[in-house]
Amino acid sequence: MRPPVALVLFTLGIAGLFYLDSDRSERVSGAVWLSAIWIWINGSRPISSWLDMAPQVEGGGQLPNTSFIDQLVAAVLMIAAFAVLQRRWGKVSSYLRASWPITLYFGFALLSLLWSDFPGWGFKRWFRALGDVAMALLIVTDKNPKAAIGRLFSRIGFILLPLSVLLIKYFPALGAGSTEWGQRMNVGVTTNKNSLGVITYVVGLGIAWNFLRYLYDKGLKHRIQRMVAQGVTLVFAVQVLLAAHCATAGACFSLGSGLMVITHLPRIKRNKAAIHGLMLTLLIGGGLILLLGGEADATHALGRNADLTGRTLVWDVVLPMVPSSLVGAGFETFWVGPRVEAIRSVLGFVNEAHNGYIETYLNLGWAGIILVALILLYGYMRSVDTFRSNPELGALLLTYVVTAAFYSISEVGFRMLNPLWFFLLLSVLAASRPIKAEEFRRGKSPRLFPRAAPQEQDLVLR
Repeated sequence: MRPPVALVLFTLGIAGLFYLDSDRSERVSGAVWLSAIWIWINGSRPISSWLDMAPQVEGGGQLPNTSFIDQLVAAVLMIAAFAVLQRRWGKVSSYLRASWPITLYFGFALLSLLWSDFPGWGFKRWFRALGDVAMALLIVTDKNPKAAIGRLFSRIGFILLPLSVLLIKYFPALGAGSTEWGQRMNVGVTTNKNSLGVITYVVGLGIAWNFLRYLYDKGLKHRIQRMVAQGVTLVFAVQVLLAAHCATAGACFSLGSGLMVITHLPRIKRNKAAIHGLMLTLLIGGGLILLLGGEADATHALGRNADLTGRTLVWDVVLPMVPSSLVGAGFETFWVGPRVEAIRSVLGFVNEAHNGYIETYLNLGWAGIILVALILLYGYMRSVDTFRSNPELGALLLTYVVTAAFYSISEVGFRMLNPLWFFLLLSVLAASRPIKAEEFRRGKSPRLFPRAAPQEQDLVLR
């Protein structure tokens, strides 16, 4: 098929997906489009890159170059989001209090700039990182958050996944590239295979959730046509994952899909404690692999070398360069300045640790790792609580928390503007019961992981 013909057919196909998925009975705010556009950009390429106006890659020892166009677009989206959230401030403040580990993490990240060598650069990154929180809050404070979550997945998946297939197959000059060793690398709408893998895995899980929702809930309107749209998009997701050859993303997509299918089983729904048993089984299985010396076989099965394709070498070089093991180099400022030149003199071009926990340690030290672990633990417990009252929604939130923890072992998942980080924040926020203001006025301090009664949850999350 000639590329122009393919472009026309894919455009018509994408329009068809939106048509099939349309349903006026599930109304959501137009602000959901802001979150979708935010992920379109951060999950693919910067606007400047699409316009071939991207700034040159910085040299070691210099602050990274920025694009005025990218900054302007991000500023417009964030201002629009803040304007909407200001009108919903009652809900927003409740969610921020209920999701206190997230608030604590961002508070410490801001504080960390006091000891950073580049506080100005770090503050700009911190403020930009607030965009992820703002866009997630737009979804959970919608009048119909559950429908907003589903629409978000559709609006992202219907665009990015078919376009990735189109670019890889018919426009390889845009959809493919080469590794530093000269091997072909499919990048789709992104700039590298790992970025393509993570956006496909996180959006693909959301599309799979939509599909299962329409499959099992026979009371939904237009369920068949909407199920067709989600099923076609799910096929695109699998195609893109296979083309990306990203082992970690593929493994997490398989793990997450399996979790969602298992949690839909009647026996699991009737016995909510089985969720903890399932998670314990995963932890024990991983621990036994390590204790019995099977990590090499496991990494080979995922397409990695025993050294995780060079990642352990990166860790050996960067870990001794952390200014403080307790508090790190400061939020998002480890990979700037003279130390980057020293690292690249040994490893070549490297701009991340390829491990979410180590990346957090580099920037925020052990304090940052504890805060991230707290977000994961809190998100897990709250997702299980949500599962008890709403198995369908709880399964989705639990899936993102669990797969984020696994993904970040060999890739950077806890980093601003990363699609996985956004969906982790969204999951923790959605799972958190907003604590009523009168509880604070009466001086009642909620438990660390309070169990939410169904009537105390946001009623629209039913």
